[in-house]
Amino acid sequence: MQTRRLGRTDHHSSLAILGGAAFAMDTPDDAAGFLHEAVDAGINHLDIAPGYHLAERAVGPHLPGLRNRLFVAGKTGETERDWARTRLERTLERLQVDHLDLYQAHGITSLEVLDQRAEAFEVILEAREQGLTKFAGVTGHDLGAPRAHLEALRRYDLDTVMFPVYPRVMADSDYRADVEALLVECIDRDVGVMAIKAVAWRPWGNREPDTRTWYEPQRTPEGIERGVRFALSTPSVDAFCTPSDKATARLAIAAVERFVPLDAAEWTDLLSTDEDLIFPLANHAAPAWT
Repeated sequence: MQTRRLGRTDHHSSLAILGGAAFAMDTPDDAAGFLHEAVDAGINHLDIAPGYHLAERAVGPHLPGLRNRLFVAGKTGETERDWARTRLERTLERLQVDHLDLYQAHGITSLEVLDQRAEAFEVILEAREQGLTKFAGVTGHDLGAPRAHLEALRRYDLDTVMFPVYPRVMADSDYRADVEALLVECIDRDVGVMAIKAVAWRPWGNREPDTRTWYEPQRTPEGIERGVRFALSTPSVDAFCTPSDKATARLAIAAVERFVPLDAAEWTDLLSTDEDLIFPLANHAAPAWT
């Protein structure tokens, strides 16, 4: 699998980052097959969070044997210092590692949320100083994420950002302008850029969810490949995170294995879509499972 340098981390991440939410309902035995399948396909970067139900406990027993093959990125959604520190210690214990490669403030989607997470950012940066993580980052899943991440870069010395990139959301002119402003700052600071929601299609609406994603993903290999190519052809994007549904993730990984970038005209053409946005989360998110 192709790799790209993840900004100043200097890690050459596989174009597909393994999204740990795929293991949310797994036991360690359940997780083994897909985890090793992904690593064997060339994925060298795992993104996981305590908010992904059972994922840390499912993947953790396998990580000692894979540690030298995976860049391990964790997350915290906490707001208070003590809880954020406790969460970090629990993540390290569950993942059976003595440090993370990247620790991220999870779900930063507005300036208000950014303000609320000040103590968590302090814990993340202290963890980097103490060697409990090599790098520090920020993630977010909603329309306000790029603007909030730009402010986060100005307040904190961060190494990576992660936010949504798929055709319909980038067709929103305000969102795209916020992304472009963020990417200018990322280039200036040599910050690594990761995309999420690359294979998103539309909100579930009244349809019954039949995949473990809170949005309806693209349904065909061609649609999934189109989303993957779009995200990875967006200037300055280094990699994208695979979706939480294993079947969809497998198709996304297959698309990466034959990845050819879109040219500028092809990328722009994909902005012409009349599908509904999957955001805001508060209005459109459906539970991925019960």
